[in-house]
Amino acid sequence: MQWRKSTHSGGANDEHCVELGRLAPGTSVGVRDSKNPDAGRLTLTVAQLSSLLDQIKQDPAH
Repeated sequence: MQWRKSTHSGGANDEHCVELGRLAPGTSVGVRDSKNPDAGRLTLTVAQLSSLLDQIKQDPAH
């Protein structure tokens, strides 16, 4: 699996580093902490990831 780091993740001192990886074409996506990749991953369907991103975008703190 190939992981892609978020464009919003900063440099070495950024505590918010997220990577995404396609687990099954068109069906599921893995989300993990790029600074601790061995800690596991969250598995989401494409629809769940889309919903999560919509919720994050609506949060005025982001």
